[in-house]
Amino acid sequence: MADVDQAGHLAQFVLNNLQHQQDWTDLKIHTDSPKDGTLLPQPLISGLPPRRLYLNPDDQIELLKKHNKVNEPLPDTPEVEWVLATHITDKWTLRSFATVFDAMPATDSHSEARPKRLLLSIVHDDSTIVFYLMHDGIVKPRQN
Repeated sequence: MADVDQAGHLAQFVLNNLQHQQDWTDLKIHTDSPKDGTLLPQPLISGLPPRRLYLNPDDQIELLKKHNKVNEPLPDTPEVEWVLATHITDKWTLRSFATVFDAMPATDSHSEARPKRLLLSIVHDDSTIVFYLMHDGIVKPRQN
């Protein structure tokens, strides 16, 4: 994992990309866990993408049943997403990713459950950023 100064710079670089290239809003860098205030192993970015990035397969099935009857498009309301900024040379393990997931706050105020996914951003030396949805655990395949 990157040192503290590099990690903060990396997070700011990814935040700028999300804001100016990807049209995200309400962006914030978190160096401490929003859950309990402990120092995060790597800064996290929270923000609102312009459209929904992911739909849980179970929710997708229900929405398809409901909306196919009335021929309406599926809702595309965005949800707050969490982004982990990493560099291509960072060394991550399952344990270090689990530490990040453990530090993430509940997805809503009525639940203790932490988010089951984050957006992993990997920055290359040439400033290219690649984004991957990363899940905590095994996920049922999506329906096409």
